[in-house]
Amino acid sequence: MTAGEIDLLTPGTPVDLTNCEREPIHVPGSIQPRGVLLAVSDPDLVVEQASENLEQLVGMPWQEALGRPLSEVIGVAAAGAVVRSASAFGDLRERNPVEVTLDVGGRQEPVDALLHRVVVRAGRNGPDGAPVACLVVELEPARGPRPFSFPNTYQAVRGTIADLNRASSLQELYDITAQAVRSLTGFDRVMVYRYDADYNGEVVAEAKVEGLNSFLGLHYPASDIPAQARALYEKNWVRLISDVSYVPSPIHPVAHPVSGEPLDLTFSTLRSVSPIHVEYLRNMGVHASMSISLLRGERLWGLIACHHYSGPHAPPYATRAAAEFLGSTLSLRLVDRAEEDEVRRALQARTTLTRLATAALDEDRALTDALLGSPGLLDLVPADGVVVRLQGRTRSSGAELPGAVADALAAWAARQGSDVVASDALPADAPGVVADEVPVRGALVLPLPGGQYVLWFRDEAVRHIDWGGDPHNKAIAEGEGDDVRLSPRKSFDAWRETVRGRSEPWTAAELAEAGELRTSLLEALYARSRSVVRAAETLQRSLLTAPVAPAGFDLAVRYVPAAREAQVGGDWYDVFTQPDGSTTVVIGDVVGHDTRAAATMGQLRGLLRGIAYASSAGPADVLSRLDAAIEGLVLGAMATVLVGRLEPPAGPGGPARLRWASAGHLPPLLLTPDGAVEVLDGARPGLLLGVDPARPRTDQELLLPPGSTLLVCTDGLVERRDQVFDDGVALLAGALTDLRDSPVAELCDALLGRLLPGRAEDDVALLAVRVSPGA
Repeated sequence: MTAGEIDLLTPGTPVDLTNCEREPIHVPGSIQPRGVLLAVSDPDLVVEQASENLEQLVGMPWQEALGRPLSEVIGVAAAGAVVRSASAFGDLRERNPVEVTLDVGGRQEPVDALLHRVVVRAGRNGPDGAPVACLVVELEPARGPRPFSFPNTYQAVRGTIADLNRASSLQELYDITAQAVRSLTGFDRVMVYRYDADYNGEVVAEAKVEGLNSFLGLHYPASDIPAQARALYEKNWVRLISDVSYVPSPIHPVAHPVSGEPLDLTFSTLRSVSPIHVEYLRNMGVHASMSISLLRGERLWGLIACHHYSGPHAPPYATRAAAEFLGSTLSLRLVDRAEEDEVRRALQARTTLTRLATAALDEDRALTDALLGSPGLLDLVPADGVVVRLQGRTRSSGAELPGAVADALAAWAARQGSDVVASDALPADAPGVVADEVPVRGALVLPLPGGQYVLWFRDEAVRHIDWGGDPHNKAIAEGEGDDVRLSPRKSFDAWRETVRGRSEPWTAAELAEAGELRTSLLEALYARSRSVVRAAETLQRSLLTAPVAPAGFDLAVRYVPAAREAQVGGDWYDVFTQPDGSTTVVIGDVVGHDTRAAATMGQLRGLLRGIAYASSAGPADVLSRLDAAIEGLVLGAMATVLVGRLEPPAGPGGPARLRWASAGHLPPLLLTPDGAVEVLDGARPGLLLGVDPARPRTDQELLLPPGSTLLVCTDGLVERRDQVFDDGVALLAGALTDLRDSPVAELCDALLGRLLPGRAEDDVALLAVRVSPGA
């Protein structure tokens, strides 16, 4: 959640623990006085706001600085250095600090100038005006090695980087980082915090001076760092409080003259911090503090927290930059290690899933026996036990679960209306379904047609959590005259909590794999069912649901089965959004037209999703990996597939970017806003999958202007016994031109009506995506 998504308090509202999660900490209206702040207009560099302590460093009262050119406030030479840095291309923060020297009463004062831009809008009480850039100049007295440079920064941490590269475990990564940051910065205590999914923190590594009590292994509730503070940590990676007893230096005027609102200090290094947080640190006996963000992607994974107890402590900018570099390196190592573990686990799970899907299609074995063989369902999703009720048979593996309890849990799951239902707290989520004497506290259920189901269960996992203070008593009452307010807790002694009534949680990966298994089970049920049409319709609904259109695009998909009894085949489409905001689109056609082709299609679809999701690999690399998996898993499949990756426009009215690669599939067609149609066949499509996995594949790229439409389809739309491929493509291009003004959904329906006037001779999958004109 970002600061803009939180219902923030009005600046100036008194803050205590009842409302601190709504405190607008990005606009405190003051700074820490270890430096000074100037907000100047850009590009003419006239001072619009100044911190009250300006005279202490610059020698000029803040009242005299307002309205004057920056050069008259800090000197011509210093202002020139600021101008040169501010005029360069790119993020100003990447070039910080700007090393300047101020002439203060004849005394030469070396200073680090830290620059960043803030966009402000005119019209606080009226219609918003055009955005205006404001240059924020923060000046800190320079300490530490100069000149500052990346080689100097890297030199300070080079040995630690080598140690991190050699680390063989996550714990070793944590320990090396904590010790290195403490040695670098001189703080009394350095801790590495790791957050869980709910942002409760755990101290996983610690380096400290001798004599301090240890915080290692303690947990801290998510409320210790509210959501708006976490949002700032994700944007500004280093935060220093050099003296918790500082007196904030107000910014004058309080409201920026253009916006009429307090200056946004999200990226400020001197930003004044919440008084609640300062009090929290004082209650811990901390005199100075520094935090370094640890990120996975753009999400806060943890923190390196530094505490000093013997008095104020202000590491120079160069030291803070080196510590930030260490934090970024640790973040990258953590991501690499996590991705390695995830890939290893995902490949093992994918292999198990493929074998289970293959076994389930063996009609000579009971479906329940096929799922509980070797490998079995407990190899796919670890649990204390599993119960399977399919096609009139019930079998189990692992611990025993009374049949009535299993049926009651399955009925509860069916009422939830989801394909995959999971709970790790059944007494709370499904009260009365499981009796107290039954130890089961978690269940993962796949409801299937006709009252059938697969049910994994987990017993109670009693957890002992050591908290840094009682997490259920986080506040104490403080008297203030006739009033009483809530203050942060003062006790941080270890407090053990015993958590009961829950099982080990089900991971997102386990839920996804269970969902993939459900798809395979629907295929198996279809193949074994006497009612072929009804089973085929269930399978189609499971595999080819309508995707949600990604932001910035209009999307439509269609699937038309061939005119045969079993209305299921090997054609498919897929659309899913990646964590980085791009969208992956897939169209494919497995060789064959029977249930086996549909089963192979399900396997390829699942494999492709597993390979492509959250991966930086391009479409060509995704296809190569899928081809290698087909060979390595001995699937014996052959298919044509086209994979594309759509990146939304970078700004209003801009083009979208498409990268795609083809494995023997039909080329995509591009319909421009003026009705022109281009067949994107500039490069030869690669071989279809299942022929030669070693053959290299290449990506193609194209910019899609607003209002343009990309169309991909399988060959059933353009190829028939009485019509060759080229003629079909020409007919399709002509129809696209005629229908250029139609919304994408109507466009798809009209294309099917024109090109398939009767029953389809072959399966047809069709996907159209249009770049929204206003994206």
